[in-house]
Amino acid sequence: MTVGVVPITDAERQQRVAKAQRLMREQKIGGIFLEAGSSLDYFTGASWQPSDRLFGLVLPAKGDLVWLVPAADEKRAPAGQDVRLWQDDPFPRLAQMLKDRGIASGTLGIDERARFFVFDGIRRACPALEFTNADSVTAGCRMYKSAAELALMQRASDVTIAAYKAGLATLREGMPQNELQNNIHAAYRALGYPGYVSVMYGAYTAFPHGSLTPQKLKLGDFVMIDDGCTVEGYQSDITRTVIFGKPTDRQRQIWTLERKAQDAALAAAKPGAPCEAVDIAARKVIEAAGFGPGYKTPGLPHRTGHGIGLDGHEWTYLVKGNKTPLAKGMCFSDEPTIAIYGEFGVRLEDCFYMTDDGPHLFSKQSPAIDQPFA
Repeated sequence: MTVGVVPITDAERQQRVAKAQRLMREQKIGGIFLEAGSSLDYFTGASWQPSDRLFGLVLPAKGDLVWLVPAADEKRAPAGQDVRLWQDDPFPRLAQMLKDRGIASGTLGIDERARFFVFDGIRRACPALEFTNADSVTAGCRMYKSAAELALMQRASDVTIAAYKAGLATLREGMPQNELQNNIHAAYRALGYPGYVSVMYGAYTAFPHGSLTPQKLKLGDFVMIDDGCTVEGYQSDITRTVIFGKPTDRQRQIWTLERKAQDAALAAAKPGAPCEAVDIAARKVIEAAGFGPGYKTPGLPHRTGHGIGLDGHEWTYLVKGNKTPLAKGMCFSDEPTIAIYGEFGVRLEDCFYMTDDGPHLFSKQSPAIDQPFA
């Protein structure tokens, strides 16, 4: 499923940088420092794993980008750009970079993923600076996906559904959960993408993030599979809960309730509505059936959804207290869970993106307890 994938262009990344600079000027932030990670990738296309040797970028409110690169990695530095190399201590070099971009004083934003030793080194080297979280800039750009980003996320979703279908077709009584996991991983490889899946059976489906306890599949068990794959850095996240064998009335009742909660969340995702309205809608359905209240179990023990893009979980969130208005281009998971510890759990997760007319699903919802795919 690799044909037709279109990577993000340099022109789009330049537009992202321009927007970030506009946001910084509006907020009176002199610049932001990005350590290696997803935001650095978002603005520049540079994929770099953090290490003890600091690699980063100053994105100033005005002027060109400037890179901080270990001298040992000079040959990996971006060609044709302002690159500053360091040997023993990166922070004096970084202080000079900031001064050269007019950020010797004022406010510097720090990427939320920057490690403490990085922040501590910057503030020691730049005592005249004030510091702020760069989320208002980074998330202020990344929350709103372009058509190119949505296309990559759509492909990731399509690949995940195909891998899940292939894996669930191999279910058999007595199957260890790691065998199903390996089958789905093999399907991802055959489809051409890196992917991951967590697998839970029976009572372990009540644990929102699974369990390492060895499990073997029995007739009458729920099977829950969760996670996704990566296409050009963009993520999918899909959960399916399906019965192996014949469901009990209790299992059918809870599965149907979960689907109603997922539907209610989607119906509440209206342009301009606060993000928390989606969480409130899903929780209301679950609580009306006698579960909860709030985050209590049996019931829904976590927020209804998270943002998704270059990170599987990113800003912003469908959670109580989040007044951020839903707007075009925002992407979320819709995954209310009903966790009944000691018995089972049900989670149905499909991601959607906001349009001017409302939410649009990347993947079709599960139609029935024994039919995970539409």
